[in-house]
Amino acid sequence: MRSIVISIGGSVLFSEKITEEFFKKLNQIIQKQTNKYKIYLVIGGGKKARQLINQGRKEGLPEEKLDEIGIKITRENAEIISKKINNTNQKIPTTINEAKTFDNKIIIMGGTTPGHSTDMVGAELAAKTNSEKFIIATNVDGVYDKDPNKHTDAKQIKEITIKKLIADHGTEWGSAGKNVVIDGPALQVIKDNNITTYVLNGKKLDELEKALNNQQFNGTKIKI
Repeated sequence: MRSIVISIGGSVLFSEKITEEFFKKLNQIIQKQTNKYKIYLVIGGGKKARQLINQGRKEGLPEEKLDEIGIKITRENAEIISKKINNTNQKIPTTINEAKTFDNKIIIMGGTTPGHSTDMVGAELAAKTNSEKFIIATNVDGVYDKDPNKHTDAKQIKEITIKKLIADHGTEWGSAGKNVVIDGPALQVIKDNNITTYVLNGKKLDELEKALNNQQFNGTKIKI
């Protein structure tokens, strides 16, 4: 069966402004896709993970341990979301290979191993399942020329090549809890596997639905 991978940031799903109506609509949108696709949802750590990582860093914990803290939070978040979405797994897989063995129409997971974010988990999952597309649902409207949360003059980029993104941002993993639109290791996986990738605002579910249905959406398409 054809598949789609969606990486959803914890900052999207666990924002104070997100309501149960949001989850009902998200559930409806995803369920519609299961007639044609198997859907993989990769859940990020969000604010809670960053807070615990920052606390651990102040205490002098090594980066690998900080990554492990973040991974634990992503899995806890994934378990919470699995209760809100129908037709999903209740046991959260710890590896991509394990996720591939699940028979549910919708598979939910969090992080896997230290050294990268859930964006790379999503990219690897998309590669290993030959997904038709990889959607990164973050808390901004796609890729910008600078951080739109810090710069009011930031300009949205509608299309950008993966080579340009890598040239601008590199492929290295910076540090646990780093808040970036797409982490470096994920960019490398996208490039190596020619993965069709979209970046959009996960809080705007109409845009997510458009991207799922191959319609024009407000966000960024990464060209391979």
